[in-house]
Amino acid sequence: MNKGCELSRDGDWAVLKVWGEVDLSWSQDVRRQVLDAFAKVRALAVQLDAVSYIDSSGIAALVEGFQHARGKGGRFALLAPSEPVRAVLELARLDRVFPIFADLAAARSTE
Repeated sequence: MNKGCELSRDGDWAVLKVWGEVDLSWSQDVRRQVLDAFAKVRALAVQLDAVSYIDSSGIAALVEGFQHARGKGGRFALLAPSEPVRAVLELARLDRVFPIFADLAAARSTE
């Protein structure tokens, strides 16, 4: 299955677009890219609309990014999680923890 991440900048935000299955085989790469992004910016949005599956290791990578942002006074947001991702977030009740937005403009509107 095709999977990957691509980091881009949009003003003072970085957007990490993730696609494919986020499982134990490469969730550490996602984690590293999330944490590395914070070396460049204080606000990171992870776009999840093209993620077809996410397991607990992938969720852990997102939680670590969220905690890192909170600890450093930064911002962290999830953008447009796909239905499979949203289902996992809701099951773990993390949809109540993560800031989730339809797009970056919506995330920016809460600043």
